[in-house]
Amino acid sequence: MTGPPAPLRGATGPFGLVLAAGMGKAFKNRRGDGRRGASRHGGTPMFECTIAGSLPKPAWLAEPNRLWPQWRCTGEELAAAKADATLLALKEQEDAGIDVVTDGEMSRQHFVHGFLERVEGVDFARKVEMGIRNDRYRAMVPTVTGPLRLKGRVHAAEAQLARAHTRRRLKFTLPGPMTIVDTLADRYYGDRVKLAMTFAALLNEEARALEADGVDVIQFDEPAFNVYMDAVRDWGIEALHRAAEGLACTTAVHICYGYGIQANIAWKATLGGEWRQYEQIFPALAASRIHQVSVECRNARVPLGLLGLLSGKDVLLGVIDVATEAVETPEDIVETIAAATKYVPKERIFPCTNCGMAPMRRDVAQAKLRALGQGAALARQMLR
Repeated sequence: MTGPPAPLRGATGPFGLVLAAGMGKAFKNRRGDGRRGASRHGGTPMFECTIAGSLPKPAWLAEPNRLWPQWRCTGEELAAAKADATLLALKEQEDAGIDVVTDGEMSRQHFVHGFLERVEGVDFARKVEMGIRNDRYRAMVPTVTGPLRLKGRVHAAEAQLARAHTRRRLKFTLPGPMTIVDTLADRYYGDRVKLAMTFAALLNEEARALEADGVDVIQFDEPAFNVYMDAVRDWGIEALHRAAEGLACTTAVHICYGYGIQANIAWKATLGGEWRQYEQIFPALAASRIHQVSVECRNARVPLGLLGLLSGKDVLLGVIDVATEAVETPEDIVETIAAATKYVPKERIFPCTNCGMAPMRRDVAQAKLRALGQGAALARQMLR
């Protein structure tokens, strides 16, 4: 394919679609209640599967196999291409048997910067190179130059589009406050905690609007939690609570060892025979008000016994490795789930990917999606 599908025509809402007022509420009524606990009451299966968030963008939308890809088009053509890619991501997940779907983050160049682009006081014209994740790798990041406030809705278009086109439970991801402050330069606040709490308030503003759009699960992505463990206990959980304040939908936090890029693979090689970072933060998360915790497990050196520290939480169990192109078999996925059931009640396990799949080859990601859906279905048969 050399170009995007023909743009959607003839409507007036976000991405060129007509979206009725009160659409989110209407879809909840037709799908059943999306609130916490609904997945285990009302005939839906055990081991509902989901993904961490992102999927690879089609080559007609953005550069392939890149973490910060450049868009292929601009203006109205870009908006239409993002919409088409979002619908394609939904269809691919549904066809693969994914139970809780996402928009694939098709409208965001990067999971953090996609939010920051709609924040006044963040200057993308003043990008600087800096080390992020405790200097694990370097990136060009925007700069905070003044008071922060939202310019308006951030993700209304893609959230409403996704809600209008799937009857499955819909998850939407946002960057967490700690990870945001670790992914930009600050020339205004001069205080990391104050900056994080300011972003947490902005995230909460958008999260409440996403819930009103009909989103069932709002997930905050916090890979920085695995780097700054003391800060997680000191203020990271508090910032997460501020971001999720007042939400009635299911809330989740994603904590992993990073995308499958070379800098992260090299960092993991330095962590020794056992990765015990989770051990330092799981007790604080277990005591938090967040409902679900998304963790990396497949091909990781994380002792699965650490999952027992998440008592009372749903565990989005990483059963798909995003750092390799080797595609898991359904039996591989059942094996990981079965091992986790020694420490987590079956009804609290949601098979998931280790992390987002944005930088992966699309064909590999699609194969892994199918394996995830098939593996979850097999687990329902074998692990009753």
